[in-house]
Amino acid sequence: MSLTKIEWTQRTWNPVRGCSAVSPGCKHCYAERIAARNFPGHRSPTTGEPFAIINGNGPHWTGKVELIPSMLDIPVKRKKPTTWFVNSMSDLFHEGLAEADIDQVFARMALCGQHTFQVLTKRPKKMAGYFNDIDYRAEMVGITAEQISGIDRFVCQGDDISARWKFPLPNVWLGVSVEDQQRADERIPLLLQTPAAIRFLSIEPLLGPVDLSAWLDPCSYYCEHDEWGGGHRPERSKIDWVIVGGESGSGARPMHPDWVRTIRDQSINAGVPFFFKQWGVYGPSETARTPLSNSRVFRSERVHHGIGMTEPALMYHVGKKKAGRTLDGRTWDQMPGVSR
Repeated sequence: MSLTKIEWTQRTWNPVRGCSAVSPGCKHCYAERIAARNFPGHRSPTTGEPFAIINGNGPHWTGKVELIPSMLDIPVKRKKPTTWFVNSMSDLFHEGLAEADIDQVFARMALCGQHTFQVLTKRPKKMAGYFNDIDYRAEMVGITAEQISGIDRFVCQGDDISARWKFPLPNVWLGVSVEDQQRADERIPLLLQTPAAIRFLSIEPLLGPVDLSAWLDPCSYYCEHDEWGGGHRPERSKIDWVIVGGESGSGARPMHPDWVRTIRDQSINAGVPFFFKQWGVYGPSETARTPLSNSRVFRSERVHHGIGMTEPALMYHVGKKKAGRTLDGRTWDQMPGVSR
């Protein structure tokens, strides 16, 4: 458990450690940098092996991924309703993690109806596969939960625990990480195939223009894929929340303001809450609080991205704090079920 500076959650919970890179968004992974420092808790509790190392080319995941039993019951013991980002330092659906280990994590989330859990993955194929037989999954999670030591102190008071597991769990949000159009095209359809109370997108770091119109307009996607017949139009988008952010840290890549504006406008027009997390270390000129001559400048090209032409933009390397998170004169902190 830890308090966090991540703007869209309250606390992080890391019952799994270790990861590996899968796409361009992983290039400057903050979790990899932190894990490579080998602080306490960043080595395997069973073998003592590191989850990441540093060599001449910088930090690198070792590929080892492991459930950390000592971290499992942290949210169970917390009574106060809290929003948790699950595995900010890993990926719950990593190919190296057994489904039985994932069951252990979902059992805790099932027990903690007072909390909200945000699960984000770059591996939506495994996530969708995990829920292929949702009744079996609920049974496995129920069995695991009944075996948790001291469960009656937290929830049950002698009730039939197994009868409580109804999937999708109403307090669990499932999301995919997207950094460009290719990853959007690959990952979002798999997210839409996965049962979830809330589905969300974390488009960070945004590395290029992304058109979400096919998924934010529910009829556009579902009618095309024959999932809604007879001209029926769903009442709302199947994407419930969109987060956008630029890259921070060493080697960060700039983000064009129009890429953000396009996603914002598509989200708002579809009635989907939009959250602008940060510019990253590069901000537009209006965010620069220091003389621009002291900043490294990124000049973008005029590019076509299927929606229209993006004009060149000057982005200034001023640091994450000075770049801030204001877009067109305001912050965007919308969340599912919250009107702002």
